[in-house]
Amino acid sequence: MVTTPPSSNDKSVELTIPEESLRPAHVAVIMDGNGRWATQRGLPRIEGHRRGADVVRDITTYCCEIGVRYLTLYSFSAQNWQRPDNEVSGLMALLEEYCRDERDTLMENGVRLTTIGRRDRLPLSTLQAVEGLCEETEQNTTLLLTLALDYGGREELVSAVQTLASEVEAGERSAASIDEGAIQRGLNTGSMPDPDLVIRTSGELRISNFLLWQIAYAELFFSDVYWPDFSRADFATALREYAGRQRRYGGSADAPDLDGISLPGVSSESDDEGSS
Repeated sequence: MVTTPPSSNDKSVELTIPEESLRPAHVAVIMDGNGRWATQRGLPRIEGHRRGADVVRDITTYCCEIGVRYLTLYSFSAQNWQRPDNEVSGLMALLEEYCRDERDTLMENGVRLTTIGRRDRLPLSTLQAVEGLCEETEQNTTLLLTLALDYGGREELVSAVQTLASEVEAGERSAASIDEGAIQRGLNTGSMPDPDLVIRTSGELRISNFLLWQIAYAELFFSDVYWPDFSRADFATALREYAGRQRRYGGSADAPDLDGISLPGVSSESDDEGSS
């Protein structure tokens, strides 16, 4: 275990995190609870989102400090367009504000910004702000920060399958050539490694259409803390929990070594996860 200095939000807390070899390379976060945080304090919901943006800055910086290489944040889902117009417009304005105010912090910490999801439905001013910051930070290499904007896991899969179907129809590939790799390459995340750890805040216990393909073998961590109150100490707790788990990818922790043993009906080269 390694102890890191606390942030200003964790004034008396020592942050003990696992050794580097036990830390996740890619953490994905469902940032939930902004609206409820604000409502409980008698504030407009947008103030919860604004406080949540401050937490994004702190957690992003913390990831840079401890060596997390990929951080993916569920920022605005494809279904979030159904929210009241004033909340949606407030979120878009807040995103523009983030792109303007966080530039120096991202550059100083070597953070490259990118997005997944649809960009074509974003307001023009928001789109320009996002694309501008992505372009400015594209040479940074310490951390890849990905914002999932107008994103949905089902929608992403439908788009990938439609592209492959079009290629088959045009005679550019055969149906038999479609494998996991072909689908993976058609996803928004492209060559990015799959998340090792998914964190969801606010006490909700669901995935909410987030990275459905990519998190097939991710470890899940659910926190009761609302995102605006989520701290480095909470993040470190998730890392310690992750380090204590054994990732099996469909295998068994106590299975005997079967190298060289042939079992009836089972290929020794199969990686498929069987029934538990």
